[in-house]
Amino acid sequence: MAKKIISKIKLNLPAGEATPAPPVGPVLGQHGIPIMDFVKEYNARTADKKGNVIPVVITVYEDHSFDFVTKLSPVSDLIKKELGLKKGASETGREIIGTLSNIQIEKIAKDKMIDLNTTDLGAAKKIVAGVAKSMGVGIDG
Repeated sequence: MAKKIISKIKLNLPAGEATPAPPVGPVLGQHGIPIMDFVKEYNARTADKKGNVIPVVITVYEDHSFDFVTKLSPVSDLIKKELGLKKGASETGREIIGTLSNIQIEKIAKDKMIDLNTTDLGAAKKIVAGVAKSMGVGIDG
């Protein structure tokens, strides 16, 4: 018989570098999850992706056991990494902090495709372009 799910928790954590400090400790502690067990397992699974922010969805069960699924980095992080940026524009709409080419947009869209709610590359490219625009990144072409 399947275990009863009591909660799903979504967090964005640094790959291979999660600690019991906030936000991890308080969020998991309130659900009775052994914090260090999660931290060790998350860091082991994401050690090869250090330097990225990796979203994780933690499923908490009635018996206080858990499992989790890691996702790919957010589109905004992929854009920042592609352009070598530290952060997005402070005044979007007025400030352009970089420019993505169509080739770069397609690369990011293909990388992120499994986490997006589409299987169409054209739609995925529009999602990436929209995130880029909201960050103050221009589109070439």
